[in-house]
Amino acid sequence: MSRILVTGANGQVGRELLQALAPLGEVIAGDRTLLDLTCPAQIRQTIGEMQPDVIVNAAAYTAVDQAESHVELANAINGTAPRILAELAKASGATLIHLSTDYVFDGTKQTPYLENDLPHPIGAYAQSKRLGEVGIQGVFGIAPGYIILRTAWIYGVYGQTNFVKTMLRLGAERQEIKVVADQIGSPTWARDLATAIAGFTEQSLSTTTQPASSLDTFLMPPTGIYHFTNAGAASWYDFAVAIFAQARSLGFPLTVQRVIPISTTEYPTLAQRPAYSVLSGHKTAALLGSDPPPWQQGLQQMLTNLYSNTYESHCSVGR
Repeated sequence: MSRILVTGANGQVGRELLQALAPLGEVIAGDRTLLDLTCPAQIRQTIGEMQPDVIVNAAAYTAVDQAESHVELANAINGTAPRILAELAKASGATLIHLSTDYVFDGTKQTPYLENDLPHPIGAYAQSKRLGEVGIQGVFGIAPGYIILRTAWIYGVYGQTNFVKTMLRLGAERQEIKVVADQIGSPTWARDLATAIAGFTEQSLSTTTQPASSLDTFLMPPTGIYHFTNAGAASWYDFAVAIFAQARSLGFPLTVQRVIPISTTEYPTLAQRPAYSVLSGHKTAALLGSDPPPWQQGLQQMLTNLYSNTYESHCSVGR
């Protein structure tokens, strides 16, 4: 049975991955107690003992603004640790699937970013994530065995904070909310992302480099950089409006009456963010054989699950 190690297993993507990957083999939940990505010696020891066939690196330092004052920590988790995972994967013949971000681009493009577009990260977080990409590519070179999967604007049922949960909290507390309307991206449900990662994992496990037929053709595992998000694009304002509309229809307790679009300059943050970071998913869709669901569909399903988990009773009392 194949062994699949998931780092960041307690996060919003990691929790979904534990379920999505379960049919493919023995899934090992790598949380901080098992795998401290700030400690290279522990990474090497733990991976050496586990000998996984696939490493899915869903762990990351994701505090975009805090990274501006915690550069070393962000670089250790997002930059150094992925390179070490790549070294260990290559040495043992394992596949490394590493999650990266749309923020490696500066946002000056007006059409969806392709995998071979030149990255230009702005801000410490983005630079740390790009450092991880470069480290992995430097280790593997032209050899197969790695997948860098860029994604964007992730939200999910699990995890303590994400944009959807923040909007629901504010929407229950305030009648008026201001949301940035000039940053464009693709909201991505963690479960849809986990499903795509399971597709990559399945192909990596089932594909060999041995001759596949009498013609001596070789089946190579997928390798290189790929993009995955839910389909479509939205501003943070568009996303917020959709969250409140769908949440209200499901019965979430909301008091918000007005959502006001504002510019980035009206909502200053420590870290600069790309104005446009939509990722082209055509390469991934071709590999997996299907297009990703629209972001609105993912949002509806996530909110339905969240409402069920939060407000609906799962037991019949007095019946």
